[in-house]
Amino acid sequence: MTCETPQDRRRLRHALVLVSLTVALACAVVAALALGSVRIPPGEVLTILTGGAEPSPFRTIVLDVRLPRVLLGAVVGAGLAVVGTVLQALVRNRLADPFLLGISSGASTGAVLVLVLGIGSGIGGGITTTVAMPAAAFAGSLVAMTLVYALARRGSTMTGGRLVLAGVTVSYILSALTTLVLVVSARPEHFQEALFWTLGGLGSARWGTLVVPAAVLVVGTAVLMALARPLDLLLVGEEGATVLGLDTARFRAAVFVLASLVTGVMVAASGAIGFVGLLVPHAARMVVGASHRPLLPVAALGGAVVLVVADLAARTVAAPQDIPVGVLTALLGGPFFLWLMRRRPEGAPV
Repeated sequence: MTCETPQDRRRLRHALVLVSLTVALACAVVAALALGSVRIPPGEVLTILTGGAEPSPFRTIVLDVRLPRVLLGAVVGAGLAVVGTVLQALVRNRLADPFLLGISSGASTGAVLVLVLGIGSGIGGGITTTVAMPAAAFAGSLVAMTLVYALARRGSTMTGGRLVLAGVTVSYILSALTTLVLVVSARPEHFQEALFWTLGGLGSARWGTLVVPAAVLVVGTAVLMALARPLDLLLVGEEGATVLGLDTARFRAAVFVLASLVTGVMVAASGAIGFVGLLVPHAARMVVGASHRPLLPVAALGGAVVLVVADLAARTVAAPQDIPVGVLTALLGGPFFLWLMRRRPEGAPV
């Protein structure tokens, strides 16, 4: 008779969680492809996905309209959840999230500046959305993250309340800057397009918009998985991590840049979608613990499931009206954030 060790049980639980989330994501994708203003039988959806269907209106709806949107939702949800998980480790505070810390607002400001100024629009077809927009969003998110981190620190300390306050302040400033740019541009169409980055949505998803976010998600998550041990060291505190051989300042700076890159690319593709990076890491930690090697893939799959389901609800709850998915995630995430603020003491670590 073999004796099962605690490590074996943890591995088994982790594998079961990954399998369960993969099945949940597959079911969510099929449901999102089947439901909408035109309802398609799930069996027909599976036939279309496996290439067995003849050309038909259903096939066009599934492959050309809904599938890019669903896949973009999965990619963005996974990316935001991974970034939220890493940010919470970097600042040792579970209130950290790309939206609450103003990083998403910085990315939105960068994207809107490209939209208003028309950067890249005259170089070649599609270069604004595929290159200039993600690059500007990355720059904006990096500037916002730097500002928030600098404002939140006082000497060598940083409390959760100060971090959130700095994030909200920077977010308001950047939102005001975005509005000022739109007003000065004096072009009504810019206001309509800018709502996309303000409220968040997946309605503009096309096959061409998937390439950059998917590539950044895969590469970024792989790099963060390789950095799982240093991320775990940060959980013991600044002094403890330094004693164990980690250059915390340099490591934080490098990971902040990577987190800003992932956030910027996701916001450029979907707009500012809040609270996915706050909710999902908490749920993932409750299931697999705080160690980042098992935590990051669970958070990625969980974020994908949450955003695909949220976007399905956004498309169907008030059909034929398409509600911005960022509105729904805020309605769910806002109460959770308030509960978390009341539950955790000031300055409590991760």
